Amino acid sequence: MLATALAEARAGLAEGGLPIGAALYGRDGTLLGRGRNRRVQDDDPATHAETAAFRAAGRVRDYRGTTMVTTLSPCWYCSGLVRQFGISRVVIGEARTFRGGHDWLAGNGVEIMLLDDPECAEMMGAFIGARPDLWNEDIGDA
Repeated sequence: MLATALAEARAGLAEGGLPIGAALYGRDGTLLGRGRNRRVQDDDPATHAETAAFRAAGRVRDYRGTTMVTTLSPCWYCSGLVRQFGISRVVIGEARTFRGGHDWLAGNGVEIMLLDDPECAEMMGAFIGARPDLWNEDIGDA
């Protein structure tokens, strides 16, 4: 599942955006939607990777049992999306470079699986080093 999110992160980086990718999977493991952070590409501050994957999934009647996979710990905005719609679990590539709201999600009954994936951490760390201005803008610390 992380491979899909990583492919999205790489695509975002190649497009000149942030290397953050996500995918939403159904109860049975079927890929429902995938996406990447497109804030730069679309000039849209609301297009985070998780929201893009969520939108790509289309209408789902019940999100219980679904899994959001993301290359980076979800920010508060994306954590709120997970809680609002009752997504059951979040698989996180890494939280070394950014620790979002996943502890809050865990405290509210969302299953969290933190993989500490070296490729996710290296890609994000290199991006932050190269583009601190864009990173700070993305996390609201501009």
